[in-house]
Amino acid sequence: MGKIAENIRMIEAEKAAAAERTGRDPSEILLCAVTKTHPPEMINEAIEAGITDIGENKVQEILDKFDKVQKVRWHMIGHLQTNKVKYIIDKVCMIHSVESFRLAREIDRRAALHDLVMDILIEVNTAGDEAKYGVAPEETEALIVRILEECPHIRIRGLMTIAPYVEDPEEVRPYFRKTRELYNRLSLINDPHLDFRYLSMGMSNDRVVAVEEGSTLIRVGSAIFGARNY
Repeated sequence: MGKIAENIRMIEAEKAAAAERTGRDPSEILLCAVTKTHPPEMINEAIEAGITDIGENKVQEILDKFDKVQKVRWHMIGHLQTNKVKYIIDKVCMIHSVESFRLAREIDRRAALHDLVMDILIEVNTAGDEAKYGVAPEETEALIVRILEECPHIRIRGLMTIAPYVEDPEEVRPYFRKTRELYNRLSLINDPHLDFRYLSMGMSNDRVVAVEEGSTLIRVGSAIFGARNY
């Protein structure tokens, strides 16, 4: 077994243990492999080891790798500029980083041109970190309601958050908990274009805490592929 396959097996085992500790079904938590800067050969190795979903931070990397990677579900997880939506609208299964109505409106417009409904997550800046993107928790419901009213080619599948990077993952537990509470409340909105399934929280360093706090999608890069080569 190669190193990438070994890493994936270890992460899946940790995920299962964390889920079971909180009385959850591990199969309900998706492992999305973050492939930023990693070449198609390594991505294909991960797919052969069972990865079904990959996340990219940059539009250009999706375009560069799309035809060189085996069949897989692509997620756009990084900050997305409105002028780049057109390049990926027919390539990704979900956009995780929607934090403004302006971006949502462009996704809706481009999805309509391709006659599809795009799944999105609303990115919430739960920690109030000025260095990160995302809508403030108290403004999230208003954004969702407006998207539901004005963007028929979008389906809102849940929330995403990025916790501050700290040495001790325990320190970010309150942010994950607060995001889960928001997720639980907003999931009660009754609308055919709102179907909460994904609470995207947790990366390589804080994934176990995130699962314990209710994450249903973890975005893991370096713990699978090793350090990035910039």
